Amino acid sequence: MVTLRLFASIREIAGTNQLEIDAKTVGQAIELAIETFGPDFAAALPTCRIWVNGNPVNEDDKVSDGDEIAILPPVSGGAQR
Repeated sequence: MVTLRLFASIREIAGTNQLEIDAKTVGQAIELAIETFGPDFAAALPTCRIWVNGNPVNEDDKVSDGDEIAILPPVSGGAQR
């Protein structure tokens, strides 16, 4: 099993901050997440960055038991002047 970690707006869409998934590739994990969380989740993914264990990856990269896949949407904000 791999852990799918969700942050910011994608976490709000999913209604949770993580999901345990049985997947062999990053793409397979993403497809299972789309099946679980639906079309709004799928629509938000194109703007997100995907990392495995702190490293950027592609959808065809393999994952192993214990890996952590992080989905990071763009975040804006900052300090007011």
